[in-house]
Amino acid sequence: MSQVNVTINGRQFRMACEDGQEGHLQQLARELDERISGLRTQFGEIGDARLTVMAALMVADELAETGKKLKRLETDHAALQDARGVAADRTEATEAAIVAAFSSAAERIESMAKRLSQSGTAAGNSIAQG
Repeated sequence: MSQVNVTINGRQFRMACEDGQEGHLQQLARELDERISGLRTQFGEIGDARLTVMAALMVADELAETGKKLKRLETDHAALQDARGVAADRTEATEAAIVAAFSSAAERIESMAKRLSQSGTAAGNSIAQG
């Protein structure tokens, strides 16, 4: 575990964090300090504890809203995955129908060609005999 000194609301705190997370922890502390400073500017000197609680509640509110958005996005993603599956099934069925239609058309064309060939041969034979 690493040790990091951070300054929040004018006070220094020694914090422990996992190795490699020092910069992240310092950034989080800076963001919290900026929130508290912003609240102090907005509301004046209303007490350190109250400013800290207000900042924490703001962060908690943002976290809750982000969680709600994430759940909505997960629901939307699942619905899109389902729609994608349905669309893939429809595409597959359409492709199969097209292949069947072309096969049927090809069979009819071949049948007509055979009949024409046979009637052409029969007509040729009757002309030759006549």
